[in-house]
Amino acid sequence: MPILISDPRVTSIPVEECGEPLCDVRGRLRLDGRLADPEGAYAHLREGVLARLEDAQSRLPGGCHIVVVEGYRPISLQTRYFEEYRAELGALHPDMSAAELHSAASRYVSPVEVAPHTAGAAVDLTLCDDDGTELDMGTAVNDNPEQSDGACYTAAPNISADARQNRKVLGVALEAAGLVNYPTEWWHWSYGDRYWAMTRRARAAIYGPVTL
Repeated sequence: MPILISDPRVTSIPVEECGEPLCDVRGRLRLDGRLADPEGAYAHLREGVLARLEDAQSRLPGGCHIVVVEGYRPISLQTRYFEEYRAELGALHPDMSAAELHSAASRYVSPVEVAPHTAGAAVDLTLCDDDGTELDMGTAVNDNPEQSDGACYTAAPNISADARQNRKVLGVALEAAGLVNYPTEWWHWSYGDRYWAMTRRARAAIYGPVTL
């Protein structure tokens, strides 16, 4: 079982905010509009995250492109996502305690107090070809564990060989650029947040919640 973002080993890590600005992805990387919001919040990331994504793009083979689906997420939206998914799980599993539901929900949506999207530190992304056609990654971005029968997990065995290879290509480039994956979501990568700090054994996260 992977370490979840709600685990005390993650939530106990301090944040030493570096003050780096949020920057617009548009004009620098390909961007998908499926989760676009009127303010364009989804198209923003911390400068250090965006620079590392550009580095990762340069490491991909020809004809392969990163597509950003969602970056920064306002706290109010993060709260709604978490509460809705927790309620969905509660309806499916009425025997689960509040603590169990909180942990189970954090497999797929980060609790707001530790959510890297609200810090501009996390990005949901996929790959496409030169024509913009998305590559087979095994599931759609944001398919939850119930919808995908667990195929959303990065190392899921129940995906095609092509999808496994595409995930590997994506992962090699992003890891080389310094990002870390949340292993229950193949599309979710981050830098500078608490989960990154835990994974990299950093003393503190450098990005905390921020307002666009």
